[in-house]
Amino acid sequence: MPDQSKLITVPAGKLGIIALKSSEKLGNKVNDYLVRWRKEREHFDTEHLMFNGYTRDTYLLESDCPRFASGEAKGTLSDSVRGTDLYILADVTNTGIEYNLGGRMVPMTPDEHYADIKRVIAASAGKAHRINVIMPFLYESRQHKRTRRESLDCAMALQELVSMGVSNIITFDAHDPRVQNAIPTVGFENLMPTYQFIKCILKTTPDLELDNEHMMVISPDEGAMHRAIYFANHFGVDVGMFYKRRDYSKVVNGKNPIVAHEFLGDSVEGKDVFIIDDMIASGESMLDVCRKLKARKARRVFCIATFGLFTAGLDVFDKAYKEGVFDRVISTNVTYQNPELFNREWYSSTDLSKYIAIIIDHLNHDSSISELLDPVLRIQTRINEYKEKHTISDNYDRPSIS
Repeated sequence: MPDQSKLITVPAGKLGIIALKSSEKLGNKVNDYLVRWRKEREHFDTEHLMFNGYTRDTYLLESDCPRFASGEAKGTLSDSVRGTDLYILADVTNTGIEYNLGGRMVPMTPDEHYADIKRVIAASAGKAHRINVIMPFLYESRQHKRTRRESLDCAMALQELVSMGVSNIITFDAHDPRVQNAIPTVGFENLMPTYQFIKCILKTTPDLELDNEHMMVISPDEGAMHRAIYFANHFGVDVGMFYKRRDYSKVVNGKNPIVAHEFLGDSVEGKDVFIIDDMIASGESMLDVCRKLKARKARRVFCIATFGLFTAGLDVFDKAYKEGVFDRVISTNVTYQNPELFNREWYSSTDLSKYIAIIIDHLNHDSSISELLDPVLRIQTRINEYKEKHTISDNYDRPSIS
């Protein structure tokens, strides 16, 4: 159970969670944590009117977005949301959901997932006390700035949600968190899974040497440099960076093609290197970096990304793994994971459901989440444990935020 010292206030409203079909599995895990924690919590008089409905068998509310054969849809709620502190959980990248469009089964796109979020908000018809949207992959977050005459999709989407009554937007590892400047008077929380990644690495790799001679952190481009620096500082190791030389005279698949990756940094020979980025899309860029690191005689190469989208399929990674291009890929479960991923020996998943449950628990009590956003002490505790034992305990239920 997490630290309860900040959860002694009256809840902002009766807790309700709507996990859209795109995030059903994650929503169920989050709900299970909250149900257990609140039943074990002893410092509340749950018979008091202010805590009516505080402990329940589930906080999940039934909703649906059925579609017509034309592709049109509507949002429906089967449970009351009146007076609730509502949390809507959705994965806009979930291509594993299909629907019938004119007799053909087609996968849902991010646009359609985002439209479903708005439909559920509209179905609540202003009855919820407060609406919070948890969108782990921020919709259109890669279209966050204007370099020519083009749309600013992410900023427009954020403003639209706020205009519909959303009070807080919670996301993970935003491509550029400065996009929150589009909604400066509304809550915007950008959560980083650094602690959970480090736990996963230390738990699954018992032979790491956590020092500057045996380990190095790599940023695959200049945009991911702040992630790499933060990660490396915890281990006290050096940082290297690749910068992408692009051909700005061409646009291929919506972006300027990469001509070459150039490396800046010390030697990686004989070291375990960790490449840190926000997402793996097709994986082409990440694997190119891996090949260059192996060519520089890196010992092992680990690829870490918050969002493992694998838009070009898994075969390209299977082939690269057999060729010894990389040793492991680690991503989280906040976006859709192809079931085949879990059959790959090169893949490890980091579960963020407990982290999300803790965030919801604190926000529902209007309690500070500063300590949740700054995991320095927890990370150092785990690193010191690993240096002593070359592993870490699972201890997920101890009185801490883990």
